[in-house]
Amino acid sequence: MRGALHHLELWVPDLQRAISTWGWLLEQLGYAVHQDWEHGRSWRLDPAAAAQGGGYVVVEQSPALTGGHVRTRAGLNHVAFRAGTSAEVDALVTAAPAHGWTLLFADRHPYAGGRDHYAAYLENADGFEVELVAEPD
Repeated sequence: MRGALHHLELWVPDLQRAISTWGWLLEQLGYAVHQDWEHGRSWRLDPAAAAQGGGYVVVEQSPALTGGHVRTRAGLNHVAFRAGTSAEVDALVTAAPAHGWTLLFADRHPYAGGRDHYAAYLENADGFEVELVAEPD
């Protein structure tokens, strides 16, 4: 699909921590390990979903990394994933803390994005934010 995201690469300060947090989340969303090397790992969306335009996500602890990610500075603020039904989003929110993710905007959850937008916003220890968007019921 022309214009569809091909892949997303995130440089991380701690590869094992990223594998733990991102790996859990991506696998819950239907991704499987695609590549694994000394400084990184990638997950690809399952083949059926990939045929609909899905790509892959890479985490890499690059030796060229300088500084850490700050989502409130210029650059990437967050990555949003379709996460299934509202019940599936709720299940991910419940399990997320055990896998290194913290719920953001808890006082407005699950409508922090607006009253017609059911989603969860999670952040990991490295400051990366994900938005898990529920499909309309």
